[in-house]
Amino acid sequence: MAKTLEGLEPKNLWKHFAEFVKIPHCSGNEKALGDYIISVAEKLDLDWKRDDVGNVVIAKPGSSGHENAPGVILQGHLDMVCEKNSDVDHDFKKDPIQARIDGDWVKAEGTTLGADNAIGCCAGLAVMEDDSLTHPPLECLFTVDEETGLTGATKLQEGFLTGRILLNLDSEDEGEFTIGCAGGADTLISLGLSREDALEGQLYKIMLSGLRGGHSGVDINQGRGNAIKLLSRILWQVMRNIPFKLVGFEGGNLRNAIPREAWAHVLLDPVQKDAFIVQAQDAFDKIKAEYKAIETDPALAINTGDESARPPLTKQSQKSLINLLLTLPHGVLAMHPEIDGLVETSNNLAVMRTHDDKAEIICSTRSSVASALEATRNTLNALGEIVEAEVKLEEGYPGWTPNLESPILKTLTEVYRRTFSADPEVAAIHAGLECGIIGEKFPGMDMISFGPTIKHPHSPDERVHIGSVEKFWTFLTTVMATLA
Repeated sequence: MAKTLEGLEPKNLWKHFAEFVKIPHCSGNEKALGDYIISVAEKLDLDWKRDDVGNVVIAKPGSSGHENAPGVILQGHLDMVCEKNSDVDHDFKKDPIQARIDGDWVKAEGTTLGADNAIGCCAGLAVMEDDSLTHPPLECLFTVDEETGLTGATKLQEGFLTGRILLNLDSEDEGEFTIGCAGGADTLISLGLSREDALEGQLYKIMLSGLRGGHSGVDINQGRGNAIKLLSRILWQVMRNIPFKLVGFEGGNLRNAIPREAWAHVLLDPVQKDAFIVQAQDAFDKIKAEYKAIETDPALAINTGDESARPPLTKQSQKSLINLLLTLPHGVLAMHPEIDGLVETSNNLAVMRTHDDKAEIICSTRSSVASALEATRNTLNALGEIVEAEVKLEEGYPGWTPNLESPILKTLTEVYRRTFSADPEVAAIHAGLECGIIGEKFPGMDMISFGPTIKHPHSPDERVHIGSVEKFWTFLTTVMATLA
């Protein structure tokens, strides 16, 4: 076990977590971690199988005397969101995550930790290898590519699972049961760009950084700044007063993360540099004042450019791109009219990239109402059409309709109350969970989601509360005995 995690309880769960952080497992690169899962199953002499996309399931018979109890599925996803601060030297394809204890929390050094969803997966493995537990027949399902497309759950085939009770271990607030989630879909906007022939002026880089970012579903109601939106706002204001030529604009990395950083390269007559800085700083100061209660460390830097200059965009292409970025919606669009505090519909302006001949923009839309999801995507489509962009509406994923009469909800509520002398909170979330897809593929599946406390997933500030992991484990093993 990694020395920094020694002594944490439950030992077997953290033992596996220490191995998880050593193995690169960004979305789409989960094979090595799947191999590790299989190696654990083989050491335990348990049956396992792996499907064509990489999903792995391990089966374990019920404990003695409980072999005929209804089968239970423990489910988590193998992939992690790979985000890092721009000043951190880390290659997610080969470097281990540097996990460390910080007071009551485990966090990483300038990168995402991957506690989402490694803690849930490691809990499943720990259950499988603990022969002292009383439990029903178990299947431990590890899916792939949850974070970027829910691909693993979407590709599950009939017969891969036999149980009809599913415990999803991918929630992030201990003491809260999730019984519903939003559906969602991505929109890809490709705007053709024209460039001038000549290179005139000095290349400068304007960078907005230091924003909090976070999960584009769970954190969307926090009002955090979107670096792409805010930098386009700054450039729009400058463009009205100081002539400059846009060369490129980049921001965001992942569809399901709120962009924390964005930057643009501009060509500028050096005599206009001071005036450009004054205008940009003025726009930035307004933003800082607006976001002062939420964003404590935003930073704007304007320096000599650090890339070989491409020809700048034509005036019309520059105007179309900046106007489009400024008008694309971001944030909460509607709150649920019946569930207090639940976001109904939102959009995340997630990724912005410029190439020689086009700009590529990705928006991620979520809603618990199918018609509202459709209407928002139609709005994105219409905005794209205004600037004659090509718009692709990607296939989405279904939501999970809450069932307050769920038998597993009633059972787990009773177990939680009996174990901790407190009532759990029951909620739906404005994020995608694999339960929606699994429930659609396996009709009649009774499902619930719970987990330990994980703060700021999908950002380098991600951390997991140590005490909540121990409490989560106590609850999970008590539930196993109750369902046996």
